[in-house]
Amino acid sequence: MTRLSAITPSGHAHLGNHLGAIRRWAREGSAGDLYFVSDLHAMTVSYNPSRLRSLSRELLAVLLAAGIKPDRVFVQSDLVRELGALSWVLECTCSFGEAARMTQFKQRADGQGMVRLGLLTYPVLMAADILLQGATEVPVGQDQTQHVELARSLARRFNSTFGEVFVVPRAVMAPTAARVMDLSDPTRKMSKSTQDNAGVVFLLDDPDLVRRKVMRAVTDNEKRLEYRPTTQPGLANLLEILAACVGRSPIEIADEYSSYGELKEAVAEAVVAELAPLRASTLELLDDPKELDEIRAAGAARAREWGRHVLESALRMAGLSG
Repeated sequence: MTRLSAITPSGHAHLGNHLGAIRRWAREGSAGDLYFVSDLHAMTVSYNPSRLRSLSRELLAVLLAAGIKPDRVFVQSDLVRELGALSWVLECTCSFGEAARMTQFKQRADGQGMVRLGLLTYPVLMAADILLQGATEVPVGQDQTQHVELARSLARRFNSTFGEVFVVPRAVMAPTAARVMDLSDPTRKMSKSTQDNAGVVFLLDDPDLVRRKVMRAVTDNEKRLEYRPTTQPGLANLLEILAACVGRSPIEIADEYSSYGELKEAVAEAVVAELAPLRASTLELLDDPKELDEIRAAGAARAREWGRHVLESALRMAGLSG
């Protein structure tokens, strides 16, 4: 069984990425799991090329520093030739209507003056990511299940039309993880691409900056330290962050503090302690370009080898080689 997960370098990785996914990947990942930095996916909206390159490198270092084994990690664009070829085959298997019906495309394209074609075809590229590596399971949130269903449909259609090539993957709901909201606005999730960074704790933030961001977190005027996500979202967010860092229940933790200031100090120290080893290891990798380059090259070679038979078979069956 092969599970395939990805993270997009649309911004610097933050606390929510760590507690919600990266830490779990490192702790719970099995021998068949694969993880990649999906830098091609970041090109569907306006971006800066040098920043994309830097963020991709940084995110690769974060995954490795978190404890994910090097032989399970690669960068998507290192397979751009393979993915480009397979994406074209799959685009010629997909209908316009299927692509245009994707909910994320309709939401993101709504009201925009210039919509990149890549935003429309991105789900087909995602299908190529999945099918090239022969993934059997794709852990996703609810917003991505439609894309995995498209991959399933394309795999079945190609197999029935040209011959059995692709493993038909299935979406599995990612395990429930810590929900981390923006410290400045607890009604929205912490995001890599937010314009206002005041409420986002980035994994490479200096410890003093982390403390300042947590101490300035929005709470409320009720002065009741209870875990009530609906009526006290700011307080609930702090309790959930602390609970995720120390491995306890937010309801239980709420009874141990008598003031918001005391709780914020505890959250700040817990977050600093949680991120300290990850930050140190990431910076160490970034300071050693040769080692990171070697790991990346080896990951690319393995991912190409894993997908070589699938791509060759797909091209041959489609009448493009052999």
